[in-house]
Amino acid sequence: MTPPATRTWGRRGHPPVVRVRGRSRGRVSIAAPACYKPGHPARLIYRPRRDERTSGHAKGRRSFAWSDYRDLLTAAHHQLGDPIVLIWDNLNTHLTVGMRAFIAECDWLSVYQLPSYAPDLNPVEGIWSRLRRGPLANVAFTDPDHLLRVLRRGLRKVQYRSHLLDGCLAGTPLARTPA
Repeated sequence: MTPPATRTWGRRGHPPVVRVRGRSRGRVSIAAPACYKPGHPARLIYRPRRDERTSGHAKGRRSFAWSDYRDLLTAAHHQLGDPIVLIWDNLNTHLTVGMRAFIAECDWLSVYQLPSYAPDLNPVEGIWSRLRRGPLANVAFTDPDHLLRVLRRGLRKVQYRSHLLDGCLAGTPLARTPA
């Protein structure tokens, strides 16, 4: 919830100061696969998850569980129809036993893991970068709902503009057409 400052101005000798009131315990997580299919416009499917805990000591997950990713992939398969080739990073939730069992039982899903730290190979990182430089830049969010509204608005702008998603893929050394 702390605002990511990108660019601002101030009088010479007087650095600008952004005041943020208090610390929020609110947390918002988003999972968003960018979907590419030869001959079709690129698509973005996303699911936000808000941490509903009111206290820092409450039990429960703060972010996506492997079952949330399973449900997202199943929804993507229903929307897209065809077999899915999934390329994702080494987030610990992606590597759980439950997720591996789900992948093994799905004949429509092929998964390729990126190396340990390779954000330059992940087209979704371009989407996050675009959001941080655009709608999220220089905003002090008042509460998690405000953050979620701005995130959804920014993702909707990217979601149906396939040229923006194509640009995120072009920023990686990955090819859109199958070899």
